[in-house]
Amino acid sequence: MTWSYEPRDRQNPNTWDTLYADQCIPVDPVAKAYMLRDLQNWSRNYLLIPIRIFANVMLALIMTTKRLLPFQFSAYGFMHRMAAVFLATFVTPEANYLIVRHLCLGSNIVNFLIDNGPDSTIAKSTLYPKTVADLAENAFLEHDLILYNFVLDYHEAKERNPNWLQKIHQRGFNFDSIQPVELQIDVSKRRWFQVLDLECAVELFKIIYSLCLTSDEFERAVISLQFDENFALYFTHLTGDASWNHVVTNRHILAPNSAFAAARNLLLHGLISEYLHRKIELQKEVAQSNSLQPDHPKLHSSPTSPIGHSANI
Repeated sequence: MTWSYEPRDRQNPNTWDTLYADQCIPVDPVAKAYMLRDLQNWSRNYLLIPIRIFANVMLALIMTTKRLLPFQFSAYGFMHRMAAVFLATFVTPEANYLIVRHLCLGSNIVNFLIDNGPDSTIAKSTLYPKTVADLAENAFLEHDLILYNFVLDYHEAKERNPNWLQKIHQRGFNFDSIQPVELQIDVSKRRWFQVLDLECAVELFKIIYSLCLTSDEFERAVISLQFDENFALYFTHLTGDASWNHVVTNRHILAPNSAFAAARNLLLHGLISEYLHRKIELQKEVAQSNSLQPDHPKLHSSPTSPIGHSANI
């Protein structure tokens, strides 16, 4: 998709044209165009507040009931089938594109950190859905498990290989895992009831998520959103580039946010993932450009991060 600018009126500049034109924080141009179309959806203006109130009331009832029950239950298959049907039936194609794309970006980022980490044999993510229907295969739960297992594997590997960073800097970065995301979602076709924007959809989906996971699993999913800061620092420690860290807003994982803010935090998590992925893509382009020039230096950073974090990040 290409963005179509409206004729310029200096006395009444278009909000969305301005946001698309601004490149101070690089974002994939196609994804950005879909984000802006999603933000203009009428459902966000008229339905988001009542949906948020309804979702939070339901979330409070579900969380309280499940905490009081003497047993816990989960329904992973039902949750994912419901999610796939809900998204395909009621959510706009642009929002669906961004949701499915997010899972692929997460896999690319995790695999990049493994390729350039203390142990490149750590199990990589194979989660690359192409359609909304693919989400029915426990995709959201697998996304969370990939994240947590990566963090545990990554830190265990750093303890086994204390000099790993120097070796990576000597070798240069491996960008093989940063591949284009190719989805099979036709945004030009939509059904009659596909009217909900991304934020409305996420608010409603947290009801299903909290109902179909145990209390501990839902808490784990909510807390995972604050790993954004940690992943930003993994990247900064590896590359020495802290120039973009200010865009990370999901911070301070040791002070967990309320589950009632999970939908908003999930929206920010998706946006921050887009920022980080685009940052790595641009570094890959620089590395490929340098490789075509004779006697080019390897793309690397100094062993010490410019923000002063040690090798124990």
